[in-house]
Amino acid sequence: MEIDEAIRGCEDRRLQTKYNNATYVIQRALALYSIEEVAFSFNGGKDSTVLLHLLRAGYFLHKAGQNSANGDVKNFPIRTIYFESPCAFPEINSFTYDIAATYGLQIDTISLDFKSGLETLLKEKPIRAIFLGVRIGDPTAVGQEQFSPSSPGWPPFMRVNPILDWSYRDVWAFLLTCKVNYCSLYDQGYTSIGSIYDTVPNSLLSVSNSSNKFKPAYLLSDGRLERAGRVKRKSSSAGGQLPADSNGMDLHKNSTLTASIIAVGDEILFGIVEDQVGPYLCTKLQSIGWSVLQYSVVHNNIDSVAEEVERQKSRTDMVFIYGGVGPLHSDVTLAGIAKAFDVRLAPDEEFEEYLRHIIGDQCTGDRNEMAQLPEGITELLHHGKLTLPLIKCQNVIILSATNVSELEKQWDCLIELTKSNDLLTLLDPYISKHMTTNLSDVEVAQPLSKLCLEFPDICIGCYRKARYGSLIISFKGKDQARIESAIKALQKKFKSEAFIEMK
Repeated sequence: MEIDEAIRGCEDRRLQTKYNNATYVIQRALALYSIEEVAFSFNGGKDSTVLLHLLRAGYFLHKAGQNSANGDVKNFPIRTIYFESPCAFPEINSFTYDIAATYGLQIDTISLDFKSGLETLLKEKPIRAIFLGVRIGDPTAVGQEQFSPSSPGWPPFMRVNPILDWSYRDVWAFLLTCKVNYCSLYDQGYTSIGSIYDTVPNSLLSVSNSSNKFKPAYLLSDGRLERAGRVKRKSSSAGGQLPADSNGMDLHKNSTLTASIIAVGDEILFGIVEDQVGPYLCTKLQSIGWSVLQYSVVHNNIDSVAEEVERQKSRTDMVFIYGGVGPLHSDVTLAGIAKAFDVRLAPDEEFEEYLRHIIGDQCTGDRNEMAQLPEGITELLHHGKLTLPLIKCQNVIILSATNVSELEKQWDCLIELTKSNDLLTLLDPYISKHMTTNLSDVEVAQPLSKLCLEFPDICIGCYRKARYGSLIISFKGKDQARIESAIKALQKKFKSEAFIEMK
């Protein structure tokens, strides 16, 4: 069988492993169910094209195991379901019917939506299992295994996902190694195809000095960005684009967005080390106009991390978390985040590639364990100055910085990425002024209380750098004039020599 021969004859060991695992799942399904009881959902895309040829190979191997293989599988005996839509690209439709003619597919064309179509089909046919080209990272993949019963409220059938753990790179390695046909749109810069209304060529494949020429999909260097060609509506959330008025002015220029900071580390709680990353991150957030509502430290414990992330992700616009990321037994941050979002940790092939370049053969354990990321909610934030990409899970950003210099580098990269990808909204920065006085706490208490009522938009605080040192009064806000007015109002309440320094 030509697919089996092509894979076994190539030198790509990872592809061979993926192929062996996928065909094993297929053979297992064919052993559990008769041909009449299985079906294959085909949509003309790259993933379902891969699955078609894996099914051909898996069926061949299944028949070979029964000593009845005829050397080829020209006519494909597994029933094929095609959901035809008026919103589909013409190229998808034509490719589907060409493939059907080439491989003798028994196609059931359905014009209803997926759920209604399945209900109708399963009433007429004895189908108990359906092969799907779902991969981790797809919106529908969350919570699925290679064999997963259909969701509550759907007609009962077994979802079989042979390529669940395949990456974008694996898909194209398979198609190119086996030299099989795929939809022509992929040669025109499309990397993930939906409907004609929500899909455009991936701008990352645009040919220089040309607005309408694109490189083929298999040249996309970062498979995590395969859905960059899906048209998205801009959001007014912290990570999106804020609305503007009719003159194009940003209506939220002086508004406040909130953040929380979570440090993971028993060594901080035990007083073994002094955390410098959190306070420095506070200043960085204030420099882009964000208000930090909470800065907390939690134990190296999955439940502790999960509880704090769960609490903060719904209270603030963005959560920044650091510590507990790595190969050690105490590195539980990613597992805690996964639990907070009620998803599982799943292998990420793209992230594993980065780890392989860094660790090489130094890792004595299972390298895949370090590449487990929260399933279906993870985005890798790539920057050329970073050895490893930053990790973003919805409104939670995981930083790997362990000191101020590392944070500085990661923060600068995050801001550069923000300017091109709207990761964070950049607002007017906070302005700070400080006054030093030898007045006692008792002397300034009542005047400061009244001042806070007069200037509710200004954050007024007091602290001493040493137990018996001078009292420092701080003013923080976004309006320079208001801060100056608050300072003058305080000065009028005391003699001119009461304040010895201002900066």
